[in-house]
Amino acid sequence: MFFLPEVISEHIPNSIQYFLTASGVLFCSGAILLYIFQCDLIYAANFPPDSRRHVSTPPDYGIHKWEDVSLTTKDNVKIRAYVCRQVPEANARISPTLLLFHANAGNMGHRLPQAKKFYTKHKCNVVLLSYRGYGLSEGKANEKGMRIDAQTILHHIRNDKFLKDTKIVVYGQSVGGAVAIDLVARNENQISGLIVENTFLSLPKLIPHIFPQLRYFTFLCHQIWPSEKSIKQIVNTPILFLTGARDELVPPEHMRKLYELSETRAVKEWKEFPSGTHNDTIIQPGYFEAIGEFLENQVISRNNSRQGDINQEFEKNLNSGVSTE
Repeated sequence: MFFLPEVISEHIPNSIQYFLTASGVLFCSGAILLYIFQCDLIYAANFPPDSRRHVSTPPDYGIHKWEDVSLTTKDNVKIRAYVCRQVPEANARISPTLLLFHANAGNMGHRLPQAKKFYTKHKCNVVLLSYRGYGLSEGKANEKGMRIDAQTILHHIRNDKFLKDTKIVVYGQSVGGAVAIDLVARNENQISGLIVENTFLSLPKLIPHIFPQLRYFTFLCHQIWPSEKSIKQIVNTPILFLTGARDELVPPEHMRKLYELSETRAVKEWKEFPSGTHNDTIIQPGYFEAIGEFLENQVISRNNSRQGDINQEFEKNLNSGVSTE
């Protein structure tokens, strides 16, 4: 509790002394709560209810060529991932691989509907990850650990028998966008494309918008995700920015600023959805079409004069009697 020096308190009415003391207590309490519990505030792994116990599987959404992978990170945390490969195996080798990083709530099972879109509509191999502390993964979510998780799953893709030579596209929503930007910035030579949706400049710059009462305590943030700095390190990768103009959680100007800060020498594309809010931008008309055009024009066909032959090879393999299911 805060106390006023006696020489000062003698000249201040009791009511004002009480207000100052109470304000001091609230200030200290807010600071302590933000510092200690900020990971619980940011990483809502227990929402929706049962998210830490139940994780839907790809067959629930009609994807039957898949693998449930358990990986051990360099700091000895076991994390879970789904690897969904195109069929037959020959198609998996020539299809792009989309690595999906989900937002701050739920687990990878909640993203299977969109994974199926990438798998069936865009003919991608799809890899999904439940960060540490999410779904059936061990540990507790935090920035340092999630960076390790992202690096671990990228390493796994690069050592997968069928996916190791595929073009990797990293896709992230909200916090997942920050994870995606960070991973690409540190591994650009291994990545062929980046797609981010409704993500932020940094957490300290986002907190005043989501938690106005904590705006004076952002200096205590130890979860940073400095995407506004990391995006500048990506200089050769095509980037697609997807933003909902009515996003009520991440101010749309954060996405606009990230777009402006990007210094990539490859193509950067901006797609805004006028009616999109934070959680429903993905269901706006034209969303998956924009991704499809980006994949086709900036990833699949980029530096690949054989793309027509590859498309024919994919169809030939597909028509060999092996179902995509």
